[in-house]
Amino acid sequence: MYSSITPICFASPLLEKPVGKESMPQTPPFSAMFDSSGYNRNLYQSAEDSCGGLYYHDNNLLSGSLEALIQHLVPNVDYYPDRTYIFTFLLSSRLFMHPYELMAKVCHLCVEHQRLSDPNSDKNQIRKIAPKILQLLTEWTETFPYDFRDERMMRNLKDLAHRIASGEETYRKNVQQMIQCLIRKLAALSQYEEVLAKISSTSTDRLTVLKTKPQSIQRDIITVCSDPYTLAQQLTHIELERLNYIGPEEFVQAFVQKDPLDNDKSCYSERKKTRNLEAYVEWFNRLSYLVATEICMPVKKKHRARMIEYFIDVARECFNIGNFNSLMAIISGMNMSPVSRLKKTWAKVKTAKFDVLEHQMDPSSNFYNYRTALRGAAQRSLTAHSSREKKFWELAKQVSEFMTWKQVECPFERDRKILQHLLTVPVFSEDALYLASYESEGPENHIEKDRWKSLRSSLLGRV
Repeated sequence: MYSSITPICFASPLLEKPVGKESMPQTPPFSAMFDSSGYNRNLYQSAEDSCGGLYYHDNNLLSGSLEALIQHLVPNVDYYPDRTYIFTFLLSSRLFMHPYELMAKVCHLCVEHQRLSDPNSDKNQIRKIAPKILQLLTEWTETFPYDFRDERMMRNLKDLAHRIASGEETYRKNVQQMIQCLIRKLAALSQYEEVLAKISSTSTDRLTVLKTKPQSIQRDIITVCSDPYTLAQQLTHIELERLNYIGPEEFVQAFVQKDPLDNDKSCYSERKKTRNLEAYVEWFNRLSYLVATEICMPVKKKHRARMIEYFIDVARECFNIGNFNSLMAIISGMNMSPVSRLKKTWAKVKTAKFDVLEHQMDPSSNFYNYRTALRGAAQRSLTAHSSREKKFWELAKQVSEFMTWKQVECPFERDRKILQHLLTVPVFSEDALYLASYESEGPENHIEKDRWKSLRSSLLGRV
């Protein structure tokens, strides 16, 4: 069954810039993702933990030096890190060091401590440790594949994988499968980014198109897709595709602010790699402007009212199938000032259904109504968090929920014609929206009248 989509208002916790790079608070891992059971060192502790600079409280791992935490990530013959620890550390460690630096340290520990480079090392020992190292690399490449767009990452990965695979045919096949899967993901990402760039380069303002080719845009959205349910389905395809390409690390990188005191070697000095997260936000904004454009475009009042009612029905269908992000974008578009000021148009609209949807998206009390609906759609409940839980734990917990949404497969058939229209049809800019709104229903006061004159002059070249 189709689950709800993570909304654009995904609430990430605030990240605190550490005082130094020597320690990083850590939090208990989870089973079946996150729960409150904590990290029990009696179950997962390696021999070095008690003296390796890791600090526990009530059997929960709380903090440690960066070096100790890295060593805790690396498996040995008798130990493999909990999956929650792996995810939390790989996610948050990039606040302290580049992924390629972490990979280099991991490779060094694996090669030197497990004597993978020693031709005289015990083959049975290597057979015991190799599957664990391969599993760690597999989890890294599957969960954070975009880290490996860096040539240094890929070079270290292949080097360590080669050492593992050199002695056993089974390992060689597994290594090849891991690397091939990673390459396919990176190739798909490159292709996706090329499509986004092409769409962006060909996008134009609808007013510009109308001025140069007045007859070029005759079809409105209802002509392209008369069924609100079908449009909601196609919006879901776009949501899930863009959601799928967001790397979990982008949520961390989006909140990283460069410290002016950091030197050029700091991981804060690199350009933030959040293109796919930004593309998701851009789609939200585009859908809002598309809704407003379609409403403001018609010359006749009854046609504008019909368009509003159509989008209300689309929004309701989005709510019913759990596509809350498109729902919020549609409501945002209908609440834009150029649309909301069309009082004569709204007077002809049956707004009861819209009022219900607005109530669900009411931002008061931190979107309480929305969050209640989201919990129902996802069939899960919120749990209270004690003040002892750290921000890195909270970040990993919320990003892990995002990872769950990424795995949702869209159950609806794709309609290429509708998708093409949604993604490429020109939309009005904010100024063009106001002009269209004033042309439909004249200015109500001197401020609006002055703005109307200014817009006619700047956009249409009329006085």
